[in-house]
Amino acid sequence: MYAVIKTGGKQYKVAEGDEIFVEKLEGAEGDKVDFDVLAIADDNGIKAGSDLKAKVSGEIVKQGRNKKIVVLKYKAKKGYRRKQGHRQPYTRVRITAVNA
Repeated sequence: MYAVIKTGGKQYKVAEGDEIFVEKLEGAEGDKVDFDVLAIADDNGIKAGSDLKAKVSGEIVKQGRNKKIVVLKYKAKKGYRRKQGHRQPYTRVRITAVNA
């Protein structure tokens, strides 16, 4: 059995026991979270729609840190190179239950 959930503007296909990286969620490590279910699939087929009575629960495993932006500048004999980087803060979530 698997479900399609929506969080942080993205959709994820999850099953019980999966660990996923999602956009940063409020809460500390060990907190429980619930997700919006878009579709659910089991032995009987796929069910989707707004009248779905499904629930997907998870547990926050780790909160990612907001890395600072790195700016590298380089001047060689000629030219000038500059590189900027960015890392989005994330949350690692373990899916504990998929209930249809």
